[in-house]
Amino acid sequence: MIDKLEMFIALAREKHFGKAADECGVTQPTLSANIKHLEEQLGALLVLRGSRFQGLTPEGERVLEWARKLVADTRTMKQELKAVSDGQSGTLRIASIPTALTYVPELTTCFSEENPGVDFAVFSRPSSEILAQLENLEIDVGLTYLDNEPLGRVLQIPLYRERYCFVVAEGGPLSGRENATLEDVSRVPLCLLTSDMQCRRIINNILHDVDVVAKPVLQSDSIMCLLAHVRTGRWGTIIPQAVAQTIASDHLEIIPISDPYASIMVGLIATQREPRAPLLDIFLKRITRISQGKELST
Repeated sequence: MIDKLEMFIALAREKHFGKAADECGVTQPTLSANIKHLEEQLGALLVLRGSRFQGLTPEGERVLEWARKLVADTRTMKQELKAVSDGQSGTLRIASIPTALTYVPELTTCFSEENPGVDFAVFSRPSSEILAQLENLEIDVGLTYLDNEPLGRVLQIPLYRERYCFVVAEGGPLSGRENATLEDVSRVPLCLLTSDMQCRRIINNILHDVDVVAKPVLQSDSIMCLLAHVRTGRWGTIIPQAVAQTIASDHLEIIPISDPYASIMVGLIATQREPRAPLLDIFLKRITRISQGKELST
C-alpha cells in the first residue's frame, strides 16, 4: 500500500504517467497497474484518464492528503528504527531561495560537526516551489523569506535580515561612492533578477514605496549572470549584501543603499506535521537554538 501511495503522490506531482514512473524507478505499465490496484482497494476512482493524465478526481484529492500523511509517517518510522540501530544518520534535504544559498553553510556546518553520519542535499529553488516541495515531501526544510508573501501553516524559524546593496565595477556608474540612494541607482543601466523571483518583487516594492522607477535593461534568474554583466563596467545591479560579499570578485564595488534602508527576514520553514522524523526534529531544535542564541540583525 505504501509503495502504491508513493507512486500516487509522484503522479499527482508530475502530472504525467511516464515522468512519475521514471521518478519511482518503475515502468509506466507498472505504475499504471499500481494506481489501478490502489483504486480497486479503496473503491474509488482517483485519477482522470484519457490518452494522458487529466487530473485527480475529488476523491483523488482527498486521498492525496492522506497519502502524504501516511508516507511521511512511514518514513519517520523507518528513520526512527534506523536511528536506534545505527545511531543518528540519514540525508537532510534543504531547498533554499538563490539569495540565501550563501547562508546555508551556517546551518549545515555546525550540525555536521555534531552529527558526522548525516549527509545533506541542497537545492536552489524559488520560494513558491519550496512550499510545494515541502507539501509533496520532496524536501525536509526550506530557506526562504518569512514576512513578504503568505507561507500558510508552516513552522518558521527566523535566521537573519536580508539587506540590499548596489554592485558596480571599478570605474563604473556611481563607482567610489560610500553609499547610494535608490534615486541614484535608478539612473544607472541596471541588470536585475527576473520578476518571478521573490527577491526582485521585494526590490520592486521598496522602489514603489519611495516612488522610484527603475527599469532594468537586462533581467536574469542567475546572480552569476548579473555579476558577469556588471564586470563589463556598463551595468550595475541590486542584490542582497550578504550574497555580494560572498561571491563578488575583485574589481567590483559593493555600495550600501542608504535611502531607504530596507531589510526583510529570511528563515527556515518546515511542515507542521507530527511526529517528525528524528533527524529532522534534531536539526530543527539545533537551528532554533542558533536563532534564539543570537540577536538577529535589523
